[in-house]
Amino acid sequence: MTFGDNPLENGGLKQRLTTLLEPVVRSEGLVLVELAFSGDGKGQILRLFVDRPEGGVTIDECALLSRQISDLLDVEDPIVGKYSLEVSSPGLTRALKTPVEFQVFAGRAAKMTVRDDDGRTKTVKGVLKGMQEGDVLIEVQGKIRAFSIEQVAKAKLDLNG
Repeated sequence: MTFGDNPLENGGLKQRLTTLLEPVVRSEGLVLVELAFSGDGKGQILRLFVDRPEGGVTIDECALLSRQISDLLDVEDPIVGKYSLEVSSPGLTRALKTPVEFQVFAGRAAKMTVRDDDGRTKTVKGVLKGMQEGDVLIEVQGKIRAFSIEQVAKAKLDLNG
């Protein structure tokens, strides 16, 4: 279950948590990449994926942030019931979801699934070149290709690129 499937989301929990937690994450020089709440009953998990704008977050930074966020959540108590908190990096082959991420990771190898006008998908591998006028730019075999952000169904960094 994610936020969208969670009945708690109807009350704006994701937005409330983002508003509450983002300043703490920023204060450590990090960016909140993703916030997910899953499970039900005793098995609920609040997951925060954080990164540094230029990439790379350490285990120690995640641990420090986890303690800070845990203390804040204990005081504010925005989540009903018991849950576990996990703070981690999105990883070396992280998903790219926002225009800012496409810009930040320019110069890195990426793999994207893109949709054409007929709804068919294809995989494109190359080097990200950032964003320009709402398009994701990627260099494929020496040629720059542009895809509107709406065409990008899925994108992630590619270690094998």
